[in-house]
Amino acid sequence: MTPDATLAPPPVGDDVTRLVEVPGTPPAPRRGRTVLPDPGAEAPGPRRRVRGIPAEQRFDLIGAVCASLAVATLLFGWLTPMTGVIGWAVVAYASFLAIYALLIVLRSDRLDVVDRVMTALLYSAGGLLLAALVFVVVFTLLRGFDAVTHLTFFIETMKFAGPLDPLDTGGIAHAIVGTLIQISIALAIAVPLGIATAVFMNEIGGRFARFVRTISDAMTALPSIVAGLFIYAAVITLVTQERSGFAASLAITVMMLPIIIRASDVVLRLVPGNLREASYALGASRWRTVWTVVLPTSRSGLATAVILGTARGVGETSPVLLTSGVTAVMNTNPFHGPMISLPLQVFDMVKSPEPSMIARGFGAAATLIALVLVLFIVARAIGGKGAGQLSPRRRRARAAASRGDLARIERRAALSAAAASAVLVPATLTASEALAAERVAADTSHPSEETP
Repeated sequence: MTPDATLAPPPVGDDVTRLVEVPGTPPAPRRGRTVLPDPGAEAPGPRRRVRGIPAEQRFDLIGAVCASLAVATLLFGWLTPMTGVIGWAVVAYASFLAIYALLIVLRSDRLDVVDRVMTALLYSAGGLLLAALVFVVVFTLLRGFDAVTHLTFFIETMKFAGPLDPLDTGGIAHAIVGTLIQISIALAIAVPLGIATAVFMNEIGGRFARFVRTISDAMTALPSIVAGLFIYAAVITLVTQERSGFAASLAITVMMLPIIIRASDVVLRLVPGNLREASYALGASRWRTVWTVVLPTSRSGLATAVILGTARGVGETSPVLLTSGVTAVMNTNPFHGPMISLPLQVFDMVKSPEPSMIARGFGAAATLIALVLVLFIVARAIGGKGAGQLSPRRRRARAAASRGDLARIERRAALSAAAASAVLVPATLTASEALAAERVAADTSHPSEETP
């Protein structure tokens, strides 16, 4: 081997397949690693806002609204024979969208036009739904205002009141009590059964779970009159032989159950699987995982499911009419005698031709709306916030529980240390005594020679 060969650098290989010998020089950089920006490239455009309306487009929105109103008024009042408030509103809204898109396209690109038009559509849909809800509530309150202003309307019954009596005579106390009793019994049956069924479908699975899911999905479209007829034929005709509040509660349960099952099923599916896996990895059983991990994580969604079921059950009329009947007296026994509810009371009052009874019916409807709102607030308060979001009261409770756990652990550690020291000291003394005895025995068996 020559000296030149020994001093030559080794072959340098790239990441493809061939070797390149570059004596004394570094390898050339590979392509595709670093790309420098082109100085002549076009600069990025301004950042586009996703939320809110820019200041320069607010005048476009106002101008589009004014122009659309003018166009609709011109078409319906001067140029065409079209009439009607609904037609005028539809033409005005369509003109607003067209004019608004035209004004935006003059200064923005196509993507911005689509965003603004879709934003206007979504805001319009939300405003329309909110307006419909407000209209229903305000209309009900206005029609029943003369009745709800009297305190006797909430504390008396219709036992001694007739259609021609004034509004300060008689009330709906019996209907309020009947509604609370019926919905309480229905919730006591439907909530545990519905959540347990949803847990079974998600955690157990199998063919039977798929069959149960299919049946529950089909029951969501069950007509309420069918549920009332089923309870009437299966309970009243064969068992009780009379109408009662309990039979009405069973009919309401049949209507609430599929709603709670379906909503709870969707909520439980959203629980992350890694939470279950972590619980199983720590040695928890399936029931322990469901009780301490799955249900607390989905508590807020389960409260929403209960709210949806309550909203469905509290407004049912035909099942209560078939299974409970109409009465004008107070009945607090759900197992004997007819028990009226607020929806049925509203139906019974508004069909009367007397204005006073119609006012009482709208007052009962306003009371039903307020009752549903209170039930929703209570359910939301019980359900709490979402997973990981604690209220200040719950945070203080968790902190107090953590301090208690720490104190308990310290006490156990102190007791364990004291027990260990109590066992260790006698064992040490015993070993010392044994060693001393061995030394004494050795001295006795081998006496030392005395020195002269």
